[in-house]
Order: sequence, then structure tokens, then C-alpha cells
Amino acid sequence: MQTQGLDLALGTITDGLQRLVPLFEPLYDHLVEHSQQQTLWHADETRWLVFATWEGKVGYRWYLWAFHAADVVVFVLSPGRSHEVPEEHFGPVEEGILVVDRYAAYPAMAQVKAGTIVLAFCWAHVRRDFLAVAKSWPDQEAWALGWVDRIGVVYECNDRRVEAPRTTTQFAACDQEVRQRVTEMDQQREAELAEEGLHPARHKVLESLRHHWPGLTVFVEHPEVPMDNNTVERSERGPVVGRKNYYGSGSVWSGRLAAMLFSLFQTLSLWGLNPRKWLTAYLTACAEAGGQAPEHPEALLPWNLSEEQRRAWSLGRQSDDSS
Repeated sequence: MQTQGLDLALGTITDGLQRLVPLFEPLYDHLVEHSQQQTLWHADETRWLVFATWEGKVGYRWYLWAFHAADVVVFVLSPGRSHEVPEEHFGPVEEGILVVDRYAAYPAMAQVKAGTIVLAFCWAHVRRDFLAVAKSWPDQEAWALGWVDRIGVVYECNDRRVEAPRTTTQFAACDQEVRQRVTEMDQQREAELAEEGLHPARHKVLESLRHHWPGLTVFVEHPEVPMDNNTVERSERGPVVGRKNYYGSGSVWSGRLAAMLFSLFQTLSLWGLNPRKWLTAYLTACAEAGGQAPEHPEALLPWNLSEEQRRAWSLGRQSDDSS
């Protein structure tokens, strides 16, 4: 505000932000609906402080859950970290694949137990298991790094498969290579677990690998599924940097507004849209509607824009007055 020559009291700014909530709620509902219509998502959760009293809750630690699909990102603010949060988000979903880490809330989801949603576990987390062994047990370093190399080879093979055009001999050859490497890793794990006197550090990480194997190999039959959950973790960087700078939210409504705008900005980013230009257009539509959300706010969401609107609001298009 000060950069625009406006010196406003903090209370005035806070009241202005609170008045934005009903303008963005309809947009957020449409983002959620669009997310629920997808069939492949990444999910993760990160802590978020909300300095407000909440019945039945001790402390101020809340959570921002992130649900990242190909063309939409949704953040959900929740006081808890239980399976009920993703359960509610995916309530209307009939089928799909969810890429996640190994947090216990995801297998506990009703949709996962019913087979509606299949979990694809993250290989980056498995890789960290072996790196942790290498760091904690110097005498096991060579063994652990050998497994890190195996994982790296599978990544390389899968990258070649993803880049190859489908229905080509090149794809078929890459696909066969991926399957062979995964099979070899499966056999190697079982052979080592059968060894007598297996080092406890080896046993622990290999047992975890065995336990999560069905979810870790979803990508084999579904090349469109990434091997790790890095996509959604990257989308959380903005909120994580934010909480380190301004510590979270001072009220529940402001936390909800933050989740709405994180969702909106991340989705605009996926579509290569300039958030300032988009916000100018949307808030102008709100003003023309008498200070309320327009009758059809979803018309301004990226997947409903005309080609002309996308070009005008593109990040690659700089207007004369942009800064």
C-alpha cells in the first residue's frame, strides 16, 4: 500500500482483507470441484500456525493440506492432520491415483480402503531411508549407496520411458527396461531379507521397502504417474517461506483466506498467468457486481478463459505499466 502512496492503519488493512473472503469463497469452491474431477493428484501437508482459540484444540499448530493435480492446486486449512481431511476432499471422487509420502493418514482413508483411490508412494522418501543408513552407519555406507544407485537407475529408465512417444518401439523398449530393473530390485530385496544375521539397519529399511512395494510400483503400469511426490512439495514452498516470515495467521478467517489465495495463485502459476493482471480483472468484475462476487466467477478460472484472455493475462506478456 505504501508503494502506492497509501499510508493506512493496520486495522483498516485487516478489515479490508476480511471483506475479501466472500469474494474468493465462490472461486475456491470451484477450484475444489475441479480438483475432485481429476484422476491423478499429489498430496502433502505442512504445519501452519493459527493464533486463535479452537474448541477442543490445544495450541496453535494447524495444517495446510495441498492437493495438486495437473491444472489445479487446492490448499485446505485444517486444525488436524487426520485422514478425515483428504477423505472429505476426495468425497465425490469415483476413482483415481494419489501420489503421497508414507504418512499413515493416507492408507487410513475410506476411499483407499474401498479401492476407489490407489496410493502411489514416493521413491524420493525411500531414497532418503538409504541415505540415512549411510550417514548413521559408516560400515553400511557402501551397501546403502548401492541401493541409492539402483533407485537412480530406475529413475533414469523411467525418464526415458516418459519421454518416448507412446505406441512406438522406443517406448516399448523403455517400458521393458523399467520393468526389468524393478523386478531385479524386488528380487534383490527379498534375497537380502533372507540372509541370516542381517544388520538391523538393513532389515528395517528393506522391510519398509517390502511393505510399501505395491504403492511404490504403481508407476510401472501407469507411466503417467511420477515416481515421487516432489510436485506437491514444490507447491508448498510459498506457504513454507511465508510461515517463516510472518508465522502463520492471526485468526481462522485469515487462515482460510490464505488457503484460498495460495490455491488460486498456484493454479494461476500452472497456467502461466500473471496473478496481478488476473486479480485486476477479477476484482474489477466484483466491483461491477456491486462489491460482490460476480454471478459466474468460474468464468474467469483458467480452464474457462478464452484464448484472447489467456494471451492478455499471460506471464510472458508485459504491459507498459507493469513493474
